[in-house]
Amino acid sequence: MNSAGRASSGATAFRFVLLMGLVDLFGDTAYSGGASMNGLFLASVGAGAAVISIVGGLSEFLNYLTRGVSGYFADRIRRRWPLVFVGYGLNLLAVPALAVAGYWQVAAALILLQGIGRGIRKPLVQAMLSYTTSRYGRGWIYGVNTAMDHTGRTLGPLVVAGALLLTATFRTAYALLVVPAVLALITLTIARMRFPTPAAIEPRRQPVPTEGFTRSYWLYLAAGACFAAGLMNFELISFHLARSGVTRDSVPLFLALATGIGALASLGLGRLYDRVGLPVVLVAVVATAAFSPFVFLLPVHLALVGMALWGIGQATQDSLLTALVAGVLPRGRRNLAFGLYYAGYGVGWLIGAVAAGLLYERSHLALVVFAAGAQLLSLPIFLAARRRSGREAAGAASADAGTERAPG
Repeated sequence: MNSAGRASSGATAFRFVLLMGLVDLFGDTAYSGGASMNGLFLASVGAGAAVISIVGGLSEFLNYLTRGVSGYFADRIRRRWPLVFVGYGLNLLAVPALAVAGYWQVAAALILLQGIGRGIRKPLVQAMLSYTTSRYGRGWIYGVNTAMDHTGRTLGPLVVAGALLLTATFRTAYALLVVPAVLALITLTIARMRFPTPAAIEPRRQPVPTEGFTRSYWLYLAAGACFAAGLMNFELISFHLARSGVTRDSVPLFLALATGIGALASLGLGRLYDRVGLPVVLVAVVATAAFSPFVFLLPVHLALVGMALWGIGQATQDSLLTALVAGVLPRGRRNLAFGLYYAGYGVGWLIGAVAAGLLYERSHLALVVFAAGAQLLSLPIFLAARRRSGREAAGAASADAGTERAPG
């Protein structure tokens, strides 16, 4: 292919990245807008701290667990787009439906449905984006997608904060979120029409991926689960902020700050990852582990610092860890590989959410020790995974060289 052809193909690949990023921008405006008040809304209809934390954690657990099932079926049936539409539809339309929920049990069911919908579509989109990474770098591609995603996560809480300030009712705020939800589905339809086969974006001559799931893959999964256990859901954080004296209409602004920081961090971290590699991940994990004492132990105005660090954790989760996994994908099983990784991540998230909900009412110090300790535990596992990945890559290179030298 000549230089003009390569440039045109590269531009096509990046247009797909931007279009799917726009879908996530609109989608997360709705999803994160709802998440910014879910904890407060559950409390307003009779739920306590443990229920709020467990509902939020269970929603995320179902989100991640469903990713494994979704990835498996996508690889089996070879048709991603129908599942992607089902996932976005469930994920987004359950948010404005909370406007008519009168009991915490109904609200909890809708929040769980949001997680299931997000889980159905997430690994499939990540697999689609993996076909563009050879041109621009895994860190940059997933960093751009995360930045657009987090831009939506920033706009959603701002919309909700404005709605609560003007109307003082959760139901009106939830109802307003139908607008970005519909915009996301319209943009997704455009993406489907313009890119019916995302795999065609990838250049034909690529390094041969692994044949199966390697030991480094499973180590990355274990490290991600530890990291997830300490990265609490915003439902519990928002409950704590409200208890600490933050006004109801100001709580979403804390989430907006965190996701805004996450959007900026994802771009910088993605670029650095492509240049430096794992050390960027390790530094980001250490920074994220420092968020919990700022939120739960120090005066409430310092919670802003904690939320900024929590935002870096969200960027690490969505861009850096995804880039790590994208480097050890098995042949022909990208959807399943992402899905299983996220399912393991979800197990860690659920364990962390249950522990956080139970520890919160007993000891904030114990909660902080658990959260920070779980995330710091991931550091040696990440290092072991990187060493193992290097040996696997060297072995694969030797095998390829032997194949090339063999006669016939």
